Amino acid sequence: MSDLEGEETFDEEEVGAEEAGEEEQLDEEEKELGDEEQAEDEQVEEEEEEKPPANPLTEEIMAESLSLLCKTGDGLSHAYVRLDTHDREITDIGILKGFIHLRYVDVTKNNLKDISPLCALTHMLTLKADENMLTSAKLEEMPFLQVASFSHNRINNTEGINHPNLEILNLNNNNISHVSGLDASKLTRLHTLELRGNRLESTDGIYLPNLKNLFLGANMIRRLEGMSRLSGLTTLHLRDNQIDNLEGFAEEQGMLQYVNLRGNNVSNIKECNKLKLLPKLRALALGENPIAEEDDYRLEVLISLRSLERLDKDEYTGEERSEAEEIHEQRRQEELANEGVTEEETVEKQD
Repeated sequence: MSDLEGEETFDEEEVGAEEAGEEEQLDEEEKELGDEEQAEDEQVEEEEEEKPPANPLTEEIMAESLSLLCKTGDGLSHAYVRLDTHDREITDIGILKGFIHLRYVDVTKNNLKDISPLCALTHMLTLKADENMLTSAKLEEMPFLQVASFSHNRINNTEGINHPNLEILNLNNNNISHVSGLDASKLTRLHTLELRGNRLESTDGIYLPNLKNLFLGANMIRRLEGMSRLSGLTTLHLRDNQIDNLEGFAEEQGMLQYVNLRGNNVSNIKECNKLKLLPKLRALALGENPIAEEDDYRLEVLISLRSLERLDKDEYTGEERSEAEEIHEQRRQEELANEGVTEEETVEKQD
């Protein structure tokens, strides 16, 4: 074989390898393109499956759902003021713009993504919109709204909730990761806020000094922040979070009576000393924390918090209280002895 023939053979092999490589590259690109198209098709299918068929609220359904005939504002005519359309797979409530006298509205268990037509109902007192497909609870300011419930939706923020007479707000089981936009100057009557089952990692942003009851169980809270802005709070639920210390409580929380910390990660019994600045604390839940497994758990908590009346579900007995007092006094004497201070000197200093 001549050198030329060898070169031609080599070139042909090289060209063949290049063509094979190009074919493999094309196959890979086609496969990637096919995968992308398949992913897009799957996404479209998911969106189509998620998008319920149009099912607007109709006059026929309204006729079945209205009740409670009352006088209107002028006192000269009557109108139905209660609407209950729960569990009807409704997707559109635009018709409600014409029913301005409604006061009690229940649209629970439907397929609503938009409740803006409710802004026309300026006399509304109670709204239940649980178990829908809402991503926001924002409504124009409703002057008389007292109770609003949006649990089990897809709401991811707390913006646009500034109704001056709102007393109870339920946002349980949504996708809220941070609280913002709650205006204390407008929500002056809000006494109960429920945010269980969301994605909160901190208590920051809840700046409502008139709030009395705050429910934050089943979140991912690790830090207690902004507590000094909750001076009117009497009940705080933090069950089933990821709290491992009790930093963050504030002296301003002089009204706080009940704290539920069940199911967290507190492992040091000395953390209870950080609750001494809560003068009215009477009931505390710490079960399902590592400290609850320690010997003399109940007694040690009472020694730290001697005004406590109930731990978990059980009230303290007189015997437990007496024992806690004795141990506390014994430890105090030991500390004084270690410091070289006599009881007489202590009395003199107190005098």
